Parts: sequence; structure tokens; C-alpha cells
Amino acid sequence: METKKLPKVILRELTLDDVEDRYQWCLDKEVTKHLNMPDKYPPFSREETLNWIKMCIEKTNGYEQKAIVTEQGKHIGWIDLKNIDKLNKHAELGIAIGDKNYWGKGYGLSAMQEMLLWGFNELELNKIWLRVEVDNERAIKSYKRMGYVEEGILRQDRLRNKKFVDRLRLSILKDEFFSKRKF
Repeated sequence: METKKLPKVILRELTLDDVEDRYQWCLDKEVTKHLNMPDKYPPFSREETLNWIKMCIEKTNGYEQKAIVTEQGKHIGWIDLKNIDKLNKHAELGIAIGDKNYWGKGYGLSAMQEMLLWGFNELELNKIWLRVEVDNERAIKSYKRMGYVEEGILRQDRLRNKKFVDRLRLSILKDEFFSKRKF
């Protein structure tokens, strides 16, 4: 990871006040293009969004999802760990910066850094992996800057706009993350 100073973010538990932001972000096809969403528009109703956030708050859906908030208190996205395998000590990371005003400015890297610290320290994970569509170049660059390593291609792994797309699987190990930290 480069020594360039990242903007500070806070990861906090979701609240019902986050529903409207999440609903609005999911209406933006540019925001949702690379997210795993139902093939309909809008992808979720306000009620479905509310129910999802309630499940995250109550921890009944297997997601450890947190809101990404700027130092100034602006809610800009979400990040989560899911598919948590406590026996083998790994989990899958997911992230979305929903507010496009914060794209390309280091907020996603900063949120990832915080979530990796939390996953490795609090959940005692050894590996945090993710799947990303092969054409999502901005995200792939960001993950590699964080220290993620390619594990392989998941062929025709996601149905997007009625076509199958390949996804890349990347991961970072606990010792890699802590040995590469320069921030």
C-alpha cells in the first residue's frame, strides 16, 4: 500500500436512517452496474431496502455490514463481510461507495483498510477474499493497491443484463496485510 494519505472514514453500524440513502443509490445504474442486484428496475423497493437493513442490524442474514461515513459525518456507502467461515477463518468482502461524489478519492481504500483491520483483529480471520467482475478495472486497481492477490477466474460467475460475465477472485492474508501496511 502506498504511503499517500487516505481520507479518514468511520465504519459504523447501520441504522434505519440509512434506508433512504441506500434506496437512492440503488436507483443509480452506474452505482449498481457491478453489484449483485436483481435484474429489474428499481432493483429493490424502499420496503425491501428497509427489510434488508433491518436484517443487517439484527444480524440475521449472515452479513457483518457497516455504513461508511466521512470524517464530516456524511454517509457515503457500505462495506461488509459475508460468507464468514469461522472454522477455516475466512470471509468475503463486499463494498460500495454509493455517493459518486466520493469515487476515486481514496474513501473505498480507507473503508477497506478499516474493515480488514476489523476482520483480522476482531473476527480473527486469516483470509479475506472477494469476487469482482473482470471489467471493473477501477475496483481491481483499488483491491491490488490494498494488497489483494489474484487467485483465479470464476468463469461465467455472474448474470448481468442477461449475459454471463467472468469474475476474478482475489484475496489478502492476514500476514500480508499487516506486513504491507504503511499507513
